[in-house]
Amino acid sequence: MWPDQDQTGELLIHARAGEEDAVGQLLTRHRDSLVRMVRSRLSRGVAQRVDASDIVQDALVEASRRLDDYLRDPPMPFHAWLRQLARDRLVDTFRRHLADKRNVAREQPLVARDDSAADPAALLRDGGPSPSAEVLKQEFAQRYQAALEQLDETSREIVLMRHHEQLTNTQAAELLGVKPPAAAMRYLRALRRLRELLGDDSFNSFSQRGG
Repeated sequence: MWPDQDQTGELLIHARAGEEDAVGQLLTRHRDSLVRMVRSRLSRGVAQRVDASDIVQDALVEASRRLDDYLRDPPMPFHAWLRQLARDRLVDTFRRHLADKRNVAREQPLVARDDSAADPAALLRDGGPSPSAEVLKQEFAQRYQAALEQLDETSREIVLMRHHEQLTNTQAAELLGVKPPAAAMRYLRALRRLRELLGDDSFNSFSQRGG
């Protein structure tokens, strides 16, 4: 989830006063949430060649360069602004790989790989590794990825926000530009569609970890 927004507001005040330490804290404290966002949207092919943290680092460098402009006239909440910069860098990354004539566009999206709380394969993880457990994890991960791809863009986005980025409903609503009840309804519809695609048993495994 995003860092505490009250603390972010305080740091923005100090950053406007020219305090360099506040600028560093503003960018650093959002890094992990941005990495989760980027990682959940990487395709498998791109993820094999580019690390999400590298994309986020580029976005934070851009944010540092443009911070004075943001502070003079903020167009949106700070976390939403950082998120947009990171998504722009992600788009640039896809374009570069497409320019290399690699078939990145058709590859399956990669769900969060390092965050066990957001990794759908981790939902079936037992007390210790075993061949059968590994098979189950892989099968579930493949089914989940396929189901996620079949969702419409709106439904897929709300699932990524709630389960992979671990955002609250209020945070997701703010980023989507809708009221919290509307975001909650989108989420409910997305879960219903996932249940249809995954089946009850797999969906129950998915929902046990919640959003």
